[in-house]
Order: sequence, then structure tokens, then C-alpha cells
Amino acid sequence: MPVPDATLAEHLHEQAAVRTGLTDFGGDDHYEPLAVLLQAYAAEAGLTEAGWAKITETLVQSLASRLRTEAAWREHPAHRTTPVTRPVFVTGLPRSGTTALHRLLCADPAHQGVELWLAAAPQPRPRREDWPSNPDFAAMQATIDRRNAAVPGLKGMHFMSPDAVEECWWLERQTLRSLAFPSVAHLPTYARWLAGQDHTATYARHRRILQLIGTTSPERRWVLKNPGHLFSLDALLTVYPDALVVQTHRDPRSVIASVSSLTSRTSRGHSEVFTPAVVGRDSLDLWAGATERSLAERARHDPGRFVDVHYEEFVADPVGTVARVYAALGVPFEETARSAVVAADDVSRRGDRRPDHRYSLAEFGLSEGEVAERFSAYLAAHPAG
Repeated sequence: MPVPDATLAEHLHEQAAVRTGLTDFGGDDHYEPLAVLLQAYAAEAGLTEAGWAKITETLVQSLASRLRTEAAWREHPAHRTTPVTRPVFVTGLPRSGTTALHRLLCADPAHQGVELWLAAAPQPRPRREDWPSNPDFAAMQATIDRRNAAVPGLKGMHFMSPDAVEECWWLERQTLRSLAFPSVAHLPTYARWLAGQDHTATYARHRRILQLIGTTSPERRWVLKNPGHLFSLDALLTVYPDALVVQTHRDPRSVIASVSSLTSRTSRGHSEVFTPAVVGRDSLDLWAGATERSLAERARHDPGRFVDVHYEEFVADPVGTVARVYAALGVPFEETARSAVVAADDVSRRGDRRPDHRYSLAEFGLSEGEVAERFSAYLAAHPAG
């Protein structure tokens, strides 16, 4: 088993350097979070051999993306002048409709999101017709194929494609300061450490990566998505002072059951301690804490910077919900955008993209009353439909 010391950290850096042929990681600010993360993996996560293999690959990918980004910034210095104007950030509890709403908003040709393959390998976005021949695109398709083969039913829980817009935690992961890590492993020490960090620098890097990717499409509005933004609204709005935050809401009793099911399914065989009961408890602690923090931070900002979307409302009228976001932005929901959104909504209901996911709280050692109590302040502010 790997040992959580400087030797392992250096080994991960060496692997990333070999993989990319690059050596400039852009400073050493990521060393502390990596050390905290590795210690938590070793002391708390109970990783199996397969689990260590997966985590090692994830960390090497994160460092390789960091190397690729630093090189691309040097190669394209003009990226610093690329505007990021009035972006939209979709956030909310996981499994509350954030993915579906994000993808509908990104259907508008005037909008852009971070496609999965570019999130993993940031670069100025090439012409769409050139994507299939890009080795980074092909590499991401191969990764998705392996993941779907390893986890039966995953497509119905969370559809992934190299060209689909994806959560922007892929960009944050380059800093090794990301809710993406404790979301999928038992890492209480790292989660507590992360909660005490200032995430402004993480969002500054996030913005600069968007500038890089968007150098070929500076006129398009960015639409981003990540439930983890609940954890750091102050930092997000400091770096993106003109952003509109769209927050989705769903009964946390359904949310915690759903996210626990997804986490349990995707982490199966990777840990000796991440049992369903631990998955449920960690999910409850993580997301109850995130909502408590978001309530406090949101109260410090202009209410006009936020749009609330309830899950039931969105399911009943997805196109109308999108129209309400446009109204909050102060821009017309023109026929070109409406037609694209309607078409995207239709596609989302068919084939591999059609949702297919069943779960219950009892599978994870939790009760409805316990979840409701932990989310009492959130439910008071945003009553379940």
C-alpha cells in the first residue's frame, strides 16, 4: 500500500510529468492540500488495492491537468484579456436537478459550458468538427467507456459524454482543494480542513481556465454548474462579482438517499470502511454542512444575485424554468434559444440520457426524521414541495 509521505506526493508529480512531458506545476500552493488529502486517504479511507489504484489515477489526472493548464497559459498569453461577463452558476444540493438545468441552459448557442473533455485537458476550445480527431477527446471517451463498464447502471444515474457540459469541480480539482474528494471517500479530516480554507485563489484559477478555454468564443456567456459552490459562495462572488447564482432545491430526504446511492455504487470495491451506513452518514454531514454554510454566506449578498428553482417546478415546466433564469439575467428568451432548449429537453428524456435511478434512506442507515432535523434551517428557508 502507498505511504502518505513526501515520497508518494513526489511519485504522483513524477507520474503526471511523465504522462504530459511537462514539469512546471505553477508554484507549490497545491502541496499542502495534497499532503492533507494523502494523510486522510491513508488513515481514514480504508482503501483497497483497487481503491488506491483509482485514487492514484485521479490525483495523477488532477496534477496532469494542472501541468497542461500552465503550459497552455504560457502558449496563449492573450487568454488573460478574454472576458467572462455575467456568468451563470447553477448550484444546489446534488441530485436536485442541477445537471439537467445546466444542460438546458447550455443548449442556447449564445451560451457555453465546460465540456467534459476540456475540463480534463484545458485548452482553447477547437472547432466542433475537429473534436473527434483530438487525442484528448478520444482519451476521455475511453475513460467514460471503462467507467460505464465497471459500474452497471451508471448511465441512468449520471449520463456522461466527452462533449457534454460537466461540473466545473474538474477545474477546482487542479488545486487539490475540492469537495469532489470527500464526496466519494471517507475523508473526515480533509473535509474539516477544507471547510476552514479560503477558496478565493481556487476560484481565481477557475476563472483563468475559463478565459483560456473561451479564447475562441469570447462573446458567449459562461454557464457553470457544481453543487460544491454551496460551500463557497463568498469566494465565488468575490471572483465573479457580476455572476447570477441559480440555486436548485429538493427535499433533502430524497437528495441524501439519491446521492448516497450514487456514491455507494461508484465506490463499490474501493474501500473496506465506506459501507452504505458510512456513505449515508458522510453524505448527510457533508451536505447538511454545505447548506448551513450557504445560508450564512448567501445572506451577506444582494438577493437579486440569486434565482431559486424548486425541483418539482423544474420537472413540471423545464422550459418555463429556463425562461425565468433569462428574466433574472435581464435578457430576452428569444426563439433560437427556446427552440434549442426544447430540443435538448426532448433528447434528455430518451435513450441513455433518460434518468433511471431507485434508492431509499433505509439502505444507508438513515431515517427521514434524522435528515429533516439536520436540514431544519434549510427546510425553513426553502420548504420542500
